[in-house]
Amino acid sequence: MIGIIQYGAGNIFSLTAALDRLGIEYGMIAQESDFEQYDRYIIPGVGHAGAAMLKLASTGLVPAIRQLTKPVLGICVGMQLITAFSEEGNADLLNIVPVKTLRFKEAESLKVPHTGWNQVHPKETEDLFKNIAADAYFYFVHSYFIEHNNLYTLASTQYGVQFSAAIRKDNFFGVQFHPEKSGTAGETLLKNFVNL
Repeated sequence: MIGIIQYGAGNIFSLTAALDRLGIEYGMIAQESDFEQYDRYIIPGVGHAGAAMLKLASTGLVPAIRQLTKPVLGICVGMQLITAFSEEGNADLLNIVPVKTLRFKEAESLKVPHTGWNQVHPKETEDLFKNIAADAYFYFVHSYFIEHNNLYTLASTQYGVQFSAAIRKDNFFGVQFHPEKSGTAGETLLKNFVNL
């Protein structure tokens, strides 16, 4: 059963609607004792990474999150939170995956935010990307990206620069796109997370 970490950073309706559609059981985590009820966790998030980190820190859940040993999936800003630092608000984050979250450089041919469908290229097809086409499209909405690092990048995407569309360190996974808005590929990824 999935525990969704609640810290006031964005609307989680589309995520819970997708889990309901897939028949995946979930509940909400608001305090440290709630972690024991679940066997995997999702950190959602939309909006500003620096502000999201302040909200998360105010819950008192940060030490418990850092110590989790069961699978954790960060989605969008939730993925950025597990990195070390974001240029958005010049904020120190959870520092679970030692990479940085950087801002796209706007250009005539490159509109920011990066919004819409884009191809995701997995480095491997096990774990999160099992049974997903190697050139599948996922839905993105973001102005900041996670730098590509071969040690932690599970999948990459190109938008002006190559960046990490998905990362992993130990039991911590993150996806920059929104699987709950990404059709069949996104639903398959959520089911894969449940089956890790």
